Amino acid sequence: MTTEIATSVATLGGGCFWCTEAALLQLKGVASIVSGYAGGAMENPDYHSICTGRTGHAEVVEVRFDPAEIDYRTLLLAFFAIHDPTTLNRQGNDVGTQYRSVIFTHDDGQERIAHDLIAELSASKTWPDPVVTAVLPAPTFWRAEDYHQNYYANNPMQGYCQAVVAPKAAKLRKVFAGRLKGG
Repeated sequence: MTTEIATSVATLGGGCFWCTEAALLQLKGVASIVSGYAGGAMENPDYHSICTGRTGHAEVVEVRFDPAEIDYRTLLLAFFAIHDPTTLNRQGNDVGTQYRSVIFTHDDGQERIAHDLIAELSASKTWPDPVVTAVLPAPTFWRAEDYHQNYYANNPMQGYCQAVVAPKAAKLRKVFAGRLKGG
């Protein structure tokens, strides 16, 4: 008889979902991640549509995690460590509303933790500019096309993966060395 692990869900947008997925998947307690779209008006969006910037969707990841192994606050700390939460609608060379920094919360507890952490990071002057990460109730999550799932794992030698995804994954390994799977 097997026992099923109770998981919680976090929905996070930190720019390119390939980066966020590849980095956060390394964390102990993260059971799975699905890349997708959230926060827009169009039903059943696709990558081509959201890239126009006119649908209102952000590239996000839906993270299933075991709160007994990694709490929501720690997951958010990792999220903040791998992207720049001070740039509105931009992460590096990726520009547009689809690349905004956003936390879509699934309950009041997540909302409180997100707001408290942003206030803490802002007060500590972690970044020279103010945090612009939006904290909003979780809307409908739309799964991205199959080729976006596990993109970095399936395409590690692709140019964008080498130049952008790999450094973010490496940064997470450095900052969260004690919280990695297999460690």
